Amino acid sequence: MARDSDIDIERTSDGRRLVVAREVAAPRDRAWELLTDTERWPEWGPSVRAVDCPSRFIQSGTRGRVQLPLGVWLPFEITACEDYRWTWRVARVPATGHRVDDAPDGCRVCFELPVLATGYAPVCQRALGTITGLLEGLGEQRERRTET
Repeated sequence: MARDSDIDIERTSDGRRLVVAREVAAPRDRAWELLTDTERWPEWGPSVRAVDCPSRFIQSGTRGRVQLPLGVWLPFEITACEDYRWTWRVARVPATGHRVDDAPDGCRVCFELPVLATGYAPVCQRALGTITGLLEGLGEQRERRTET
C-alpha cells in the first residue's frame, strides 16, 4: 500500500483540477462515511475546527457553518453529493472536492482543488495522512476486538 500522496491534474465534472490522493487499506464505504460525516470533519480536516450543521451526514443541498482555526465561522453549502464524490461552496466560493475511488487493496481518497489553489495541496496531504490513520487504525481496533 502506498504511503505517499499522489498529485496529478485531472479533468473532473467541474473542469481541470489538481487532485491530491492516497490509497488507504480500508473499504470504500467506510472512507465515504468518514468524509460525509460532519461531526468527524474536525478530526481529519486541518482547516476545520468545528462544524455547525443540522444534518450529521451531508447530501446535495446541505447547509451549515464551519469554523476555521482562527475562530471565524463561514457558511457552506454542499453543491453535489453522489457516486462517492461531493463538492461544496464555502462562503459562496467553490472549495475542495472530495472523492473515494476503488483501489485493489482498499480505496483511494482524493481531494480535488482548482489548479490555481495549488498552495492548499500540503493541507490536503496532511488531511490524507490523518484519514489514513483513522481508517486503518479503526480496522486494526475492530480486528483486535474480534480476536478476543
